[in-house]
Amino acid sequence: MSGNTYTPPKVWQWEQGNGGKFANINRPISGATHDQELPVGKHPLQLYSLATPNGVKVTILLEELLAVGIKAAEYDAWLINIMEGEQFSSGFVAVNPNSKIPAMVDHSTNPPTRLFESGSMMLYLAEKFDQFIPKSAAGRTECLNWLFWQMASAPILGGGFGHFYAYAPEKYEYPINRYTMEVKRQLDVLEKQLANHDYIAGDEYTIADMAIWPWYGALVRNEVYEAAEFLDASSYKNVLRWAEEVAARPAVKRGRMVNKAWGEPASQLRERHDASDFELRTEDKLNPEG
Repeated sequence: MSGNTYTPPKVWQWEQGNGGKFANINRPISGATHDQELPVGKHPLQLYSLATPNGVKVTILLEELLAVGIKAAEYDAWLINIMEGEQFSSGFVAVNPNSKIPAMVDHSTNPPTRLFESGSMMLYLAEKFDQFIPKSAAGRTECLNWLFWQMASAPILGGGFGHFYAYAPEKYEYPINRYTMEVKRQLDVLEKQLANHDYIAGDEYTIADMAIWPWYGALVRNEVYEAAEFLDASSYKNVLRWAEEVAARPAVKRGRMVNKAWGEPASQLRERHDASDFELRTEDKLNPEG
């Protein structure tokens, strides 16, 4: 480790552009930076998001709801470019004062219901449509145990491990070791749970799986931070089994494409307004010249 040490000042002062991938949008205050209303499409459910793990949770659930015949789950999904600061528009902040994707408005209620925080959206949609959440009190509680486990655990994986392993301007041994230890502990929690159950909350596929998979399933499949080898992901056999089974679901494949603006053009559906968009409006179809 480096011999350099940091002595915190008595009062911290913000230095804009202090390094890292997200330095241009990070700031210590909340609120809008510019006036811009959010677009509204034809469906009651309006989603404003990006295909990060937190965004993908919600689009997977929406596609799973449509797959079981819930027509009222049709939705418009609008891409929010967080690197350009679109989450700080006045319209977005009115829906989510925390300026994080995803955000959603349900226009089927009067007045419209605003939703922010992906876990809140998943619980709202599961209860609204009575799907992907167990009916029994015990089953429902176990499902919510794991949903809230994900909400509490993923910041360690994303803001902790992911930041210092993949995004920090320099590699620092102490935080990488600290967060790696915790991420591996979390993977071991899932490994032991999945040793005795087909899915996270038991033998039923639920919103708990949809919430945890975009972070931890994608992680062991080397799709988050390209850290699978570093974390020895192949040793988590039960997590890998579960991760592959969930990844193979058609609704999961569709949900991962929505609001995606990187990767293979055929995998990018930057906006989604109709089921036909998966066939007609992926980036390779809209921009065949690349």
